[in-house]
Amino acid sequence: MDLYSAALQTLRGITGGIMQNIFIVGLDDFNRRELESIRQAGECSFIDLLGYDAVVRPREGRIDFDALLRQARVELDDFSGTIDAIATFWDFPSSSLAPVLRNERGLPGPSNEAVARCEHKYWSRLEQQSVVPALVPEFCAVDPFDDASVTAITLDYPFWIKPIKAHSSYLGFKIHNADELRRHIQRIRDGIALFGVPFDQYLRHLTVPAVLAGIGGHWCIAEAMISTGQQCTLEGYVHRGEVAVYGVVDSIRSGKHRSSFARYQYPSRLPRRTQSSMIEAAARVMTHIGYDNAPFNMEFYWNHRTGDIRLLEINARISKSHCPLFRLVDGASHQEVMVDLALGQRPEFPHRQGDFRVAGKFMVRVHEDGIVRGMPTAVEIARVQERFPEARIHPLATEGTALKHLPYQDSYSFELAEIFLGADSQKQLLEKYNTCLELLTFDVEPRPDAA
Repeated sequence: MDLYSAALQTLRGITGGIMQNIFIVGLDDFNRRELESIRQAGECSFIDLLGYDAVVRPREGRIDFDALLRQARVELDDFSGTIDAIATFWDFPSSSLAPVLRNERGLPGPSNEAVARCEHKYWSRLEQQSVVPALVPEFCAVDPFDDASVTAITLDYPFWIKPIKAHSSYLGFKIHNADELRRHIQRIRDGIALFGVPFDQYLRHLTVPAVLAGIGGHWCIAEAMISTGQQCTLEGYVHRGEVAVYGVVDSIRSGKHRSSFARYQYPSRLPRRTQSSMIEAAARVMTHIGYDNAPFNMEFYWNHRTGDIRLLEINARISKSHCPLFRLVDGASHQEVMVDLALGQRPEFPHRQGDFRVAGKFMVRVHEDGIVRGMPTAVEIARVQERFPEARIHPLATEGTALKHLPYQDSYSFELAEIFLGADSQKQLLEKYNTCLELLTFDVEPRPDAA
């Protein structure tokens, strides 16, 4: 247990409160502050499990799922108090470690197989196809190390290819022709082991159907294009078989192939009828895969010309990126939902009780490689927060960093920082963001050989 949690637990013990010990895989300071803002925080002790560096920024970029699992078991076994819940808001490996640990200890949450039906992109598509086929693009599994498997792709150009398991659009490429496919397949071969090795380790902890035999972490999925229109994310949960969606967040993309996120904005501006159709589809899918007693988020595209919707992917967790947005608009971080469900309780999440009508997370990006020569100083950040008290600025790079060395970037850009803001309108939100860019330093020196 870290010193902060120990002191907090002691204080609450003195005051007679009933403590709930909530273990968070990879808890960092930024997200601890969000957790401490939820309404039930006074009854909870949030305890870091494994540490941020181990699961989010591992040394040398290598992830050993089984080693992390063994270490987590030791930390839990050595804890002197009750273990009331285990949760996480990070993607793999945390999103898979938490359910394995929960199921070993009989804590509330979905089965390992139900989580894997979200985590394994090909398995997930098979499940989606059986209940909402009209929302699923053509797809196929691809072994990137088998030339015959690669040449057997029959999808029309352009299409997307990406690993069975990754995140942040890592090694995801839009393929326009055979030359691009050959070039990007080599990049996939060179880098897929980063998630492929630990994901294969994870799959050994569950029962995989025969149709997936051999299709593991070193495989890819190729999918027909569905990126026409507006992207959004449903944040929801399942509690005792009942599916609920409590928020819809718009995802605004920019850059080459519109592959990079520029901002998330809440609440969604999509038509209510469209949102209702997405919610209905989400309920059918989550019920079908047997997912229960945990949060999820599900990403969709809506084509405003045709009215069609398409399902992009499912994540077996809340999105941490949306936590400040819900706090600013609804009055609480939706980590509150995560905590309630981890304790086996039905969430009672507030609605539109925050200080702002709209909120956004902005991703400060550059689209060419370079060396970081300047980042926002503490004085600059304080100046922004004096002007916009709700602003939260989270730098992701440091001076002297070569952008190509930043971990978990998408294939077409580099993210320098995150800026969270609230406003009374979208116009005001964008104006605030532009003011932040004027007040903050982001200086990147292009590399002559960056192509």
